[in-house]
Amino acid sequence: MPILPWLAGPAAVAAVALPLSLYAPDKPRAELEAAYPGDYLTVDGVRLRLRDTGPRDGPAVILLHGFCASLDTWEPWARSLSARYRVIRFDLPGFGLTGPDPTGDYSDAREARILSDLMNQLGVAQATLVGNSMGGRIVWSFAAQHPERVSRLVLVSPVGGEGATPASDRAPAASFVVGALTKTLAHVAPPRGLLRTALSSAYAHIDALTETTLTRYRDLLLAPGVRQAIVARMGQTFARDPAPALANIKAPTLLLWGEKDGVIPIGNAAAFLRNLPHAILVRLPSLGHVPFEEDPAGSLSAVKSFLAGETPSLASDAP
Repeated sequence: MPILPWLAGPAAVAAVALPLSLYAPDKPRAELEAAYPGDYLTVDGVRLRLRDTGPRDGPAVILLHGFCASLDTWEPWARSLSARYRVIRFDLPGFGLTGPDPTGDYSDAREARILSDLMNQLGVAQATLVGNSMGGRIVWSFAAQHPERVSRLVLVSPVGGEGATPASDRAPAASFVVGALTKTLAHVAPPRGLLRTALSSAYAHIDALTETTLTRYRDLLLAPGVRQAIVARMGQTFARDPAPALANIKAPTLLLWGEKDGVIPIGNAAAFLRNLPHAILVRLPSLGHVPFEEDPAGSLSAVKSFLAGETPSLASDAP
């Protein structure tokens, strides 16, 4: 989920001169691991923080979070789905307590390889993939490359339908900005008030952003190496024409989109519907970019129907 618009675009230049009052050291890893528990598994040299819940012989569902988020964003959905499904979620490399990828590679190709090898290590031959925002782009890219490994696809306000990316997921325009940002952002973090403002576009109702959730977002931004990894990822993400990849996706696909999404407008669903051969759209009239946080039960209803092979109510072929 893009949560730090001050990191990119015109604000990037201003960020170079951020005052020392925004300085914030990394939080100790041991402290963060105690506060935000999970299991750890090394995949392709990356120590992934993950949770694997539900019956091991149940159909697998893998959840991928968005920009600057973590596996914790899925907690309400995961608890409910785990009654029937094997639910796997993890902090993507460069975020949460997975932390930086030692290779420094944050390309979609690298993410797809890690996802494939994680499935191999966990003994998952095929799964339903669920992705939000940046995580949505990763899962639809994976589904295009590995159709045999994807039974169904759920895209929650995904990046990439038109080939464009939101500001916080766009490569900076000039290398000197990247260099300056790397030096600056490695040591600064927004105070709680500014972070709440930055997050507000992701919620239709900002009251849904609890103090506990706000604390989690800021804590995990301060995890060792995460801020440097964020800047590195921004320098490696470029828009591309998604149509050829989307046309290769064979899996039934559910597009789940909040009509009040202030990060990736619901109008972007048109390109996915145009290019995905087996997609349906469910509009969430009163929700934003992270419906699984704003209204977990209400937003999950359509997903449960879809996973059961039913056509969700409110399904539409128009954005």
